[in-house]
Amino acid sequence: MAQEVAHESAHAPGPDERVVAELRRRLLGDSISRERLAAADDIPAARRFWRALGFPEPQAWGELELTNADLDALDQMNSLVSRGVFDLDLALAMTRAIARSTDRLAVWQAQLVAETLQDQNGEAADIAASGPEAAAALLASFGQLADELEPLMSYAWRRHLVGALTRIASDAAPDDPGTGTVRAVGFADLVNFTAVVRRASERQLAAMVQRFEQLASDIVTAHDGRVIKTVGDEVLFVAVEPLAGTAIALDLVDAMAEEPMLPQVRVGVAFGQVLSRMGDVFGTTVNRASRLTAVAPSGRVLVDESLAARLASLSGFDLHPLRRRHLRGIGMVTPSDVTRSRGARLPTALAGR
Repeated sequence: MAQEVAHESAHAPGPDERVVAELRRRLLGDSISRERLAAADDIPAARRFWRALGFPEPQAWGELELTNADLDALDQMNSLVSRGVFDLDLALAMTRAIARSTDRLAVWQAQLVAETLQDQNGEAADIAASGPEAAAALLASFGQLADELEPLMSYAWRRHLVGALTRIASDAAPDDPGTGTVRAVGFADLVNFTAVVRRASERQLAAMVQRFEQLASDIVTAHDGRVIKTVGDEVLFVAVEPLAGTAIALDLVDAMAEEPMLPQVRVGVAFGQVLSRMGDVFGTTVNRASRLTAVAPSGRVLVDESLAARLASLSGFDLHPLRRRHLRGIGMVTPSDVTRSRGARLPTALAGR
């Protein structure tokens, strides 16, 4: 203990360390005593829960500046297991789901606030290049914002949980029993984005990515679809109905064509069974949509035979079957180029942009 005190006095916290310490105290509470810290070892599977939360496992809990909030979280998950609500495997899987989602959420929110602060000060797009004062301003901002954002995040989780459970209930009683989860799955890919990246500054690139995500999210949700994920220049979305999936694809093409900041987009959409796990979707339908996107011309939407057959019975679309071709990993398919019929009044998300 004396050695630790001597070490701390020899290396007093600098200004940045004090800001970080204050942020930690404000968001997590004061560090707990060594006596209270020993309680962590009394929580069964505490180290496994800690790893599942996404934090490196310490050799000893004393290496960490734990707070009562940390111990309460570990104790809560252990309580769910001890009361038989979850078995250990499910509890760990649930913990990992929370950790991965909130880690991405925290990074995303921090970057948004950092970019706003940088724009206001006319500084570099990367806050790490702007020095300790900019970083301190970011930490101070979140120290004030966290309490106001937390209720919104809890509400959004509950609202999305209602939607997720409703979809599961609907999938459990399909019109055609035994079909499982069926979705329209689409990939939208910005054309020649690699070349655009080479010419763009960091600030321009950040603005383009943010604008693409904003447009894609607005359009997908306007048609009651879901954005599964965005990876740089590509967005993966799903919709329950064939009409909605196709309308999303056509609106994405129109929106990017009107957006001077972004290159054109190409979209592939397939319809069929999917496997939904960990918030993502998998299966042949997903792979087929991806391969269709890879061969779609710039500014066009290609759909597979399954989706084309369903669109053929709906008004408002023009389908143009293309030559039969081989798609890597899929086999022979006959894609169709789809457009809106002239004068058609299809649901669109563009009016609200």
